[in-house]
Amino acid sequence: MTKILLVEDHEELWDFLSRRLKRRGFEVVLAHDGQDGVDKARAEQPDVILLDMNLPVMDGWTAARTLRGDGTTARIPIIALTAHAMSGDRGKVLEAGCDDYHPKPVDFSKLVAQIDAALLGRDEAAEEESGG
Repeated sequence: MTKILLVEDHEELWDFLSRRLKRRGFEVVLAHDGQDGVDKARAEQPDVILLDMNLPVMDGWTAARTLRGDGTTARIPIIALTAHAMSGDRGKVLEAGCDDYHPKPVDFSKLVAQIDAALLGRDEAAEEESGG
């Protein structure tokens, strides 16, 4: 079962997303601030991380850079979730270490497509490394 770490501090959003993702067959691990997200990513080794960028304790930008700098989490695909859908924001989240970007409000079907693409990319990278 695909494990998703959802790092989100707004209860309505994590409740909505976690219920919808579970109905789609994903295992969902929740974290409510950036530091908790980093800790749970290290402990749980999820297949994909959905990371809000505006978080308490440690913001998503710092969390993404921290995860990319850690050998145990560096390869986990990260999809940034942000309400800041401004021009240039996609580049900023990619620069911070995220693999993709999803503006809020969340378009669930588009988000699931992005999760599937992130998983496919991760699997292809693993295949290349193993020489397959």
